[in-house]
Amino acid sequence: MPDLALPKGVHMAISTRQGGVSQAPWQSLNLGDHVGDQPAAVAANRQRLQAALHLPAEPLWLQQVHGTQVAAWESCRGRDTPPAADGAVAHTAGAVLAVLTADCLPVLACSRDGQVIAALHAGWRGLVGGILEAGIAAMQVEPTQILVYLGPAIGPAAFEVGPEVRECFVAQDVGAQEAFRPGTGDRYWADIYALARLRLQRLGVGAVHGGEHCTVTEANRFFSYRRDGCTGRMASLIWREG
Repeated sequence: MPDLALPKGVHMAISTRQGGVSQAPWQSLNLGDHVGDQPAAVAANRQRLQAALHLPAEPLWLQQVHGTQVAAWESCRGRDTPPAADGAVAHTAGAVLAVLTADCLPVLACSRDGQVIAALHAGWRGLVGGILEAGIAAMQVEPTQILVYLGPAIGPAAFEVGPEVRECFVAQDVGAQEAFRPGTGDRYWADIYALARLRLQRLGVGAVHGGEHCTVTEANRFFSYRRDGCTGRMASLIWREG
């Protein structure tokens, strides 16, 4: 569970790779239904998650595409197919939002009064594209009144990128160069947590927590696409009591 004080009725949770029924290479609590795992295993794992957390409803699972679309819980609940989006927002009690990751950055947010929640999937493409900006805007809350938690993602000692990635960020904000350090040859080590914090700061969101894990190096706890290739997905969830 994320270690921060949340408004009454709001809860956050991050799954690990432990405690499920999936076989290798998705062992064991794989929650992604798009990575080649047996559908029955994924369904069983999702049921285990919902029961363990006593969720008030089925999570709004997304078809994540590394874009900037933010879905509304109120218009998507009960749909047969997940919306193609990389974020979700809810203004309704009983809502459960989730994003799936295995190196990308999960971002959970809520208003200080607990009335609005959001879950965002932020890989580097999504960050550059503006998923955080889109998500904060969709919350329709003054940024100073938003709390954010950065879930487990690839750490700054494991995320090596090409110069074109650095150029994308620096072109938007010269301050982003502080989140990169020289790597092998012309490549750089990127700090996705620092890049997210910088963008949130620019938006006026000052209460940002988390960002201390590395999915690549913490192999016993987390799935990592960069480390393993074919692998499972963790879920980062936020919900409001019904």
